[in-house]
Amino acid sequence: MPVNTPAPANTSGSQSDYTQFLSVIAKSPALVTGYSKLLKAAGYYKGKITDKYTPALQRAFTNAEEDRLSISAVRPLGRDEFLQETIAMGGLGGGSGSGGPTTVTSVTKYTPETAKELVNSIIQDTLGRKATDAEVKKYAAMLKGIEGKASTVTKYSGQGAKQTQMTTPGINEKQYLIDRIAGTDEGKANKVLGFYETFMNALGGR
Repeated sequence: MPVNTPAPANTSGSQSDYTQFLSVIAKSPALVTGYSKLLKAAGYYKGKITDKYTPALQRAFTNAEEDRLSISAVRPLGRDEFLQETIAMGGLGGGSGSGGPTTVTSVTKYTPETAKELVNSIIQDTLGRKATDAEVKKYAAMLKGIEGKASTVTKYSGQGAKQTQMTTPGINEKQYLIDRIAGTDEGKANKVLGFYETFMNALGGR
């Protein structure tokens, strides 16, 4: 749920900025209500939805800010963006109380254009020519076929500052296509020719 804050969220996380952020919210019952809903959905707040700025809501804001600053050290996120992303991932807040692992799977989807670009690039590098329409169709279908195996799986566990993540990469799509293209008769011939040219250069024959 979007919340109309008076100013854009600051990812720097300075104490003065954070205090000002809370002061503006505390003066607006509408903002308090909106953020109590966001914090509750994200797992940081366990109380009733309210338009009153309470100690429980203050603790929820503090826990969320600590987690946001922790991840912003490597991937800057605004406050609203952090909460909305946390909600989208099922509520990973320090106040969720579950402590159980949450798994996020990232799948790269290739459009016909991006698949063609990748196939052309690999065939140019491997075979020294442009890909034919038939090759683009064939290898684009291969990319589509390995989407599940090429997905990256990230498992989150723990809470708050003790939250950990373990990422398991899938198949490298580019290397997968390189191996398939290099394994064709043309690819093998180019490889042999490359070895021959290297050998001749070493002998000073060229």
